Amino acid sequence: MPFALIVFAPQLKAQQEAVGFEPRYHHDVSRPNYLTEILPPQSPGIELPLPPPGESPAVVRGLYLNAWIFGSPRFYELVSLADTTEVNAFVIDVKDDRGFMTYQSNVPTAIAVGANRQVRARDVRSRLATMREHGIHPIARIVVAKDPTLAEAKQDWAIGDSRGGLWRDALDLKWVDVSNDSVWIYAADVAAEAVMLGFAEVQLDYVRFPDEPAERMQYAVFPAHVAGTSRRQVISRQLRYMKERIGALGVPLTLDVFGMTTSATGDMGIGQNWNDLIQLADVVLPMVYPSHYPRNSYGITFPNGEPYEIVRRALEAGIRRSANYDNPARIRPYLQSFSIRGAIYRAPQLREQIRAVEDLGLTDWIFWNASGRYPADAFRPATTTATLGLQPEEEVPESEESD
Repeated sequence: MPFALIVFAPQLKAQQEAVGFEPRYHHDVSRPNYLTEILPPQSPGIELPLPPPGESPAVVRGLYLNAWIFGSPRFYELVSLADTTEVNAFVIDVKDDRGFMTYQSNVPTAIAVGANRQVRARDVRSRLATMREHGIHPIARIVVAKDPTLAEAKQDWAIGDSRGGLWRDALDLKWVDVSNDSVWIYAADVAAEAVMLGFAEVQLDYVRFPDEPAERMQYAVFPAHVAGTSRRQVISRQLRYMKERIGALGVPLTLDVFGMTTSATGDMGIGQNWNDLIQLADVVLPMVYPSHYPRNSYGITFPNGEPYEIVRRALEAGIRRSANYDNPARIRPYLQSFSIRGAIYRAPQLREQIRAVEDLGLTDWIFWNASGRYPADAFRPATTTATLGLQPEEEVPESEESD
């Protein structure tokens, strides 16, 4: 697929018409040259890189880095880890689950809502260049629905509360309404900027409705919801739009999804259905963390204590269902590299998960650890190694667990 640096306004309108996308909220696509509006030529600190490749590496084995880690000295330690092991990709927060940008964004909506208030990597170009030099595939993680910053600033885009004000989840965080087209247009604009900076893949997270108990959800009001439209239909419709926008950038569209989507026949009340997702993305990343499965899942009394069995059975279900479709998305699971809920996860537990993946004939994986700590002995040595001087370790705040 030819690489297009960004979608200009006329192209965006044409794409929307081609996929039957009818914004229910006005979003002006008649602005002057959208490229210069997103990244003015005079913008300090941003240099357009060579176009990224249109495809991911043949095998992607990666680690998640939150924004604090990406902008800290620990980043260089993880580059060293990649140099000496099979790790060849980093998933980096670009817009996190608080709605903050990792670097100074020039996307108009990001500026307007205050998403630049907690910039953690002002030298993003240099760090991406380091990754390119060391053969590390850069993946931009963009959180969509869980965006308290956007919800507060654009309250007509947010989930309302029937009792008054904005709805909040169990962590007291506000969400945006994924029925609202403008939420997705904003995410697509952020993705375009990330690709121009040098990210070679766009990974969307929280592409769903909230997963809160019924007693909390009963008060949630979705202002952009169209009567008679299911949550599954909403998510599928919006992802078709994102597929067009991200596809025009010449990079893969990948989706973080609940691990249980591989087995669930419905949409679990959040709009995610495996059969839809594998037709709407290049890669799906089911988060098959053993700690997130309830007791007796797949007949296993304590799933968190059986990493091999849980990962294998969850992925088996997804593989079996994907076989019913032509050209389904590639399966690249998120695996667990954190200790929680009565089980300690060290190198042996990580290796057991990798073994489960490979026993099924899959090759790709991403490990998640909110504090960026990954045991080097969990990974195979690299066939060729490079060295990079380590910098002093710095304590990095942890973000919450992945979606």
